[in-house]
Amino acid sequence: MPKKIRELKQILQKAGFTLLPKRGKGSHSYWVHPLIINPVVLSGKDSKDAQPYQEKDVLAAVKELEQLEQGDES
Repeated sequence: MPKKIRELKQILQKAGFTLLPKRGKGSHSYWVHPLIINPVVLSGKDSKDAQPYQEKDVLAAVKELEQLEQGDES
């Protein structure tokens, strides 16, 4: 069962990403983190099911962040 857009936003927020306000057209939202170069862009209303590529993008960004943070600790 696919996650909802709101769930993906919660995952990003818990990982330390911040929402850029007034950025994007319509239902697009841009999420940035100081350690990640490219923003994560989510489209769709909070109650809609996320597309597989959106889940994949969010999980990849969180995984990349975890790897960068582990590299800083070493």
